[in-house]
Amino acid sequence: MWIMLRAVLLLGGIFYVLLGIGFLVNPVSSGTDFGLLPQGTMGLATIRADMTAFFVVAGGCLIWGAWARKGDPLLVTATLMAIALIGRFVTLIADGPHDGFWTPMLVEAITISLALLGSRLLPHTALTPDNPPS
Repeated sequence: MWIMLRAVLLLGGIFYVLLGIGFLVNPVSSGTDFGLLPQGTMGLATIRADMTAFFVVAGGCLIWGAWARKGDPLLVTATLMAIALIGRFVTLIADGPHDGFWTPMLVEAITISLALLGSRLLPHTALTPDNPPS
């Protein structure tokens, strides 16, 4: 089970990192897939910076946690996805549903669940007198 969980976390991490790189390399196409239409250079910069950062950090922490067998980084991904999921719920309540609204919510919920499961099952870095915070 451990190996399967780590493999799923690793694959999910690779997926998110590649998604993030897509925003960096081709912000118009990637942004359009997410319903984002950039307005000028500032819009392109925002998509490149913010969407790349979100997905690369989320995916990188999944990869780090799976590869290093550490639960700590998985909490970062769970938190990012939870905030995104809350934003989607707020939009659903405030603005109503849109076509395919449930798909990203499902992906985020699954990512949160897997990251929290991995965080629970994999060891954490204990803070002790011999291992103080940096």
